[in-house]
Amino acid sequence: MSHTGIRRAVSRAVKAGKLRKLASRLYTRNLEDAPEAVVRRNLWGIVAGYFPGALIADRTAFEAAPASDGSLCLVSERGRTVELPGVVLRPRRGPERVASDMPFVEGLYLSSRTRAYLENMRPSRARGTRRPRTLGRAEIEKRLDLLIRTAGEGAARQLRDDVRAIALELGLEQEAAQLDTLIGTLLGTRRSRMDSPVAIPRSRGCPYDPDRMELFHRLHQALRNRPPGVRPAPPRNPRGRSTLAFFEAYFSNFVEGTEFLVDEAIRIVFEGQIPRHRPADAHDVAGTWRIVSDTREMGRTPADFRELVHLLRERHRTIMAGRPEILPGEFRADENRAGLTVFVAPDLVRGTLNEGFALYRSLESPFERAVYMMFLVSEVHPFADGNGRLARIMMNAELVAGAEERVVVPTVFRSNYLAALRALSRTGRADPLIRVLDYAQRWTLALDWSSLEAAERELQRCNAFLDSDEAEAMGKRLRMPG
Repeated sequence: MSHTGIRRAVSRAVKAGKLRKLASRLYTRNLEDAPEAVVRRNLWGIVAGYFPGALIADRTAFEAAPASDGSLCLVSERGRTVELPGVVLRPRRGPERVASDMPFVEGLYLSSRTRAYLENMRPSRARGTRRPRTLGRAEIEKRLDLLIRTAGEGAARQLRDDVRAIALELGLEQEAAQLDTLIGTLLGTRRSRMDSPVAIPRSRGCPYDPDRMELFHRLHQALRNRPPGVRPAPPRNPRGRSTLAFFEAYFSNFVEGTEFLVDEAIRIVFEGQIPRHRPADAHDVAGTWRIVSDTREMGRTPADFRELVHLLRERHRTIMAGRPEILPGEFRADENRAGLTVFVAPDLVRGTLNEGFALYRSLESPFERAVYMMFLVSEVHPFADGNGRLARIMMNAELVAGAEERVVVPTVFRSNYLAALRALSRTGRADPLIRVLDYAQRWTLALDWSSLEAAERELQRCNAFLDSDEAEAMGKRLRMPG
């Protein structure tokens, strides 16, 4: 059929209600769905129809989808801008495919990452409501930082070599030189201006994990939006303070799987009896007790980042003194994970603690600081082992320094506590953690810590010693005293 015949047939079908027009030379038999939805579902076929064999380029080479304004950038020898429902096809002339470019769908091609980095160094401006064709410098810096975080410095050096190999062919030698400087600055071998908040610390030798910072911001926001509550610690005599500290250390170790009977733990802490078959576990309990029972030590909180690092290392060294193989007091050199959670990469530990500490300083109440500090240490996981115990010590130090009641997490409450941590780590929901620690603080305040005997009796009545999974199966939970 001739072109004229096709146009007439299409016109009759439109008049008969069998086709509807979406854009110039674009029709559909789908008469029900929104035009934008139809275009998005058939996007790459439509692109290939307008621009056969085109190269997906510029910002779209990274995003592999239309930008927020609908822009989809191409390199093609023919054609002008095409406006579709929800999408704008923006072709430009440029060098044809190079060897590193990849075949894509519907006969289209996709710029290689090397070419995408290089071409996105070209300056471009937004016009009206249209986004720039290329990503801004700060976005390129963020992507380079992500490359180094996920694939290592070697990947950045390889990118630099690959860029040099194609720069002349694409006529982008100046852009290649600029990219070379950016990569060198992020690797610490050059010095130049950085625009991205995540790239600036890396260029200074203190890179951080931006995904964790997003979690810290969410917790910070949730704490700031919460009406501040105050629970002053009641006056306790030395025996009462000793009892509370003992069970704080006992339960904190139990949460981490270091399990002793109460009588065994009493002999370890107060009589110095170290079981021959479990000396390291016993030293964990004794080390935790040594810190939490020292009122002066528990009143110390960090005034600056340097002091934070000092406190973390000093307290970790005390807790883990019985485990020299994990290098107590030394930040870990290997990746650390718990189940599906992969903690901050070793080379990002110091920088992430530093960035996170900046948020901590803007929190006002002891409870806010306590919750935030606990999560900061727990999420960064700076040491090979003992991070959970250390995180709870740092939490309670904030409360002791503010003359407020501590937070004790008993065995039966373990699942609630860990589930709340996971909710924030994996889904960004901060409220469960705040609620769990708020309840635990109220429970701690209500319990009778006047003596070991009185506390143990009341803890039994509260179901505190039950295994959390077994308690759930029996329909039991942590009861509020009285």
